[in-house]
Amino acid sequence: MTSKELQQYLLREFPQENACCEWKEMKNLKNSFAGDEKDDLISYVSAIANMEGGHLVIGVQDKTLEIVGTDLSKFNLNFQSAVWKLLEHCINLSSEGLSIDEYTTEDTYKTVWIVHIPKHLPRRPVYAHKKAWQRVEDSLVEMTQERLAAILEEPIFEAKDWSAEIVPNATLADLDELAVAKARVMFKKVHASKIPTEEIDTWTVEELLCNSGIMIDGKLTRAAIILLGKTVSVFKLRPAVVEVTWTLRDGRQEVVDYEHFTVPFILTVDQILSKIRNLTMRELPGGTLFPETMKQYDDYTIREALHNAIAHQDYTLQQRINFVENPDFLYYANGGSFIPGTLQKALATKGPQRHFRNECLCRAMVNFNMIDTVSRGIKKMFNEQWRRHFPMPDYEIDALNKEVGVKIYGNTINEKYTKLLKENNTLTLEDCILLDAVQKGHRISEEHVLALLGRGLLEGDVLEYSISLDIAKKTKQLSDYTRNRGLDKAKLQQMILQYLQNAGLVGAKRDAIFEYLKDVLPKTKTQEQQERMVGNILSEMKGAGTIIPKGRTWYLK
Repeated sequence: MTSKELQQYLLREFPQENACCEWKEMKNLKNSFAGDEKDDLISYVSAIANMEGGHLVIGVQDKTLEIVGTDLSKFNLNFQSAVWKLLEHCINLSSEGLSIDEYTTEDTYKTVWIVHIPKHLPRRPVYAHKKAWQRVEDSLVEMTQERLAAILEEPIFEAKDWSAEIVPNATLADLDELAVAKARVMFKKVHASKIPTEEIDTWTVEELLCNSGIMIDGKLTRAAIILLGKTVSVFKLRPAVVEVTWTLRDGRQEVVDYEHFTVPFILTVDQILSKIRNLTMRELPGGTLFPETMKQYDDYTIREALHNAIAHQDYTLQQRINFVENPDFLYYANGGSFIPGTLQKALATKGPQRHFRNECLCRAMVNFNMIDTVSRGIKKMFNEQWRRHFPMPDYEIDALNKEVGVKIYGNTINEKYTKLLKENNTLTLEDCILLDAVQKGHRISEEHVLALLGRGLLEGDVLEYSISLDIAKKTKQLSDYTRNRGLDKAKLQQMILQYLQNAGLVGAKRDAIFEYLKDVLPKTKTQEQQERMVGNILSEMKGAGTIIPKGRTWYLK
């Protein structure tokens, strides 16, 4: 849309500034994202969240309503990574409803961000710079004691645990006998140090289920049906969908085979995992004729990831859990928000998680040895992949669509990196994993970027970086390095000048220029980032007076 159309849209959707809406110019978002307190984006997010939630419009002059745009060229973040950065810097900020929309005008190529900010969680003010902020008329101030007290004294309405709800008309006849027998064996294994095995053997089925927390007052919970129910008993959980779909894809992403699995999950998980072609891999370490062997996938990791999907699925969304086997990786996806908020928070937690979506189901899975220990599973999955010199798992957290995806790699880190690791004792496994993440186009923390930049393993800056030329040479990846870096800006400008000279009086639209340049743009950037890069170069050339726009068409001056 044009600048005028975007103005009209913003005025219609966000007609005035108030405690729920703020318009900010913030031309240089690089310095404004998490910069000086009171003047940066995270302070405004804290203030709006601490009221009723709302919206922050960035790139518009709040007095004249002129669309001035915001400088995103040096802030190499997609929407999801920007959301994660907000969650990282704003303590207690909820991921539910937090999202960012982006609009770029077709006539002036100005970019506007709209940050949608959820209201604070009950009794949990949102902090930025270790302070809670609020709006007082047009000013942003540190939260008053009155407002803080009001938040801390808010009533908390406990959300119902869906998995703990009683299933009407469900009886012991709805449970699978083999599933119950396995549950007893697993319960004895978990509680061997606390309850004598002989005592557990004397328990009736009802006593076993009550001690496992899935039978309440003699009635079966939904968790009991999910873990131990007969296949036909799953219909008593409708309209919830309690199903895992395994799909096998080839290298071209064509579906080769698939199968649906349902309750009792304490048994069918083994059937699902038996589908995986977990090949044996062999590696000849230096100085020996005897190869080291390992499975393509670590048994604990693939089981833990599937159990997590079952335990934390939001069954009210009526979606199945997807488990996709690809030639080099496994992909798990379940419905629901990621309760810790970010992966960083999940990995950094020191103790058990305080809240679970399906508390009853999770506790039962712990009792039946299906989940290792509460809140330790994700960290252990990362450690197992690290120990095996495999790439770390990739977490895809889609807060807007309420989906969590996990990718487990079944191939070694780039063999050249592994060889370099063995030959160069200054390059740690963590270095290789971070470099591998950079090559995959993933963001890593500023702390890690600065450390790798300082050691010459990366080049660029904290916002835009790539593996260094030295590492590319040592790992024989010069061709990949060159493709990933793309042509220098000066060369791109020269290509644009040549293209517009050839176009003559006809000129060329931005889309045509992008199509001409796309093969020599950095491969580590998304198409959206590449298009933005081309737009910024055109704007710079216009400012330098070498090209001119007329409407939506560019010409050589």
